[in-house]
Amino acid sequence: MRGEFGTSLRTGQPVAEDIMNVMPATIELATFAIIFGAGLGIPLGVWAAVKKNRPTDHIVRVVTLLGHSMPIFWTGMIGLIVFYAWLGWVGGGGRVSDFNDGLVDPVTGFLLIDSILAGDWEVFWDAVNHLILPASILGLASLAYITRMTRSFMLDQLNQEYVTTARVKGLSFGRTVWGHAFANIRVQLVTIVALAYGGLLEGAVLIETVFSWPGFGQYMTNNMLTGDMNAVMTCVLLVGVIFITLNLLSDLLYKVFDPRTR
Repeated sequence: MRGEFGTSLRTGQPVAEDIMNVMPATIELATFAIIFGAGLGIPLGVWAAVKKNRPTDHIVRVVTLLGHSMPIFWTGMIGLIVFYAWLGWVGGGGRVSDFNDGLVDPVTGFLLIDSILAGDWEVFWDAVNHLILPASILGLASLAYITRMTRSFMLDQLNQEYVTTARVKGLSFGRTVWGHAFANIRVQLVTIVALAYGGLLEGAVLIETVFSWPGFGQYMTNNMLTGDMNAVMTCVLLVGVIFITLNLLSDLLYKVFDPRTR
């Protein structure tokens, strides 16, 4: 109740301090992953609903099915082999290359922000280069989930009578879809995206392991393997707090997207 979670048996430091050190890395990874997942998943879901039962819809559904079905650790390893080892397009494991590690003082813990504050653009772009692949692969699963849910919500709205009425009155198809049908699913999407983001924060352990990402998931796993119960119980408690907080925030955002709830 006082926020004192004891000392980690593995690191010898206060658990709260350990989590403060590793959490920014996971937040950075999960935030870029949800931007990727929602930024592509929502338009793809709307597009698939508009093109229902056409080749476009089938392609989107197959892609999302693969994204949802493929084990994320396997996708991560394949991504490293192809895009890092073979093509050399992205960075490898860790948050930054070894020769740039420790060059930026950890002011906020978020490497991208700290490198900007320090004016070290070499470290910044190196960090971005290392972030692209794990964030994209982590966001692939959320993209599949968000796309499928968006498609389902949009199909329900496109079958409503107000859509037919809007088209009969001469409203353009794009205005009908985005201005009316999509506006009515925004509240549902807020909850979906919030829960997906919470899942990324606590479920990034496999990606963090594959990419040697020093984040919350890897910290929790290492403590579970060593039986460090002070750290494990604190991590479990934090995961619960994260989901409750995100649910509360999504409820508050309902007032922004749905005037009826005000």
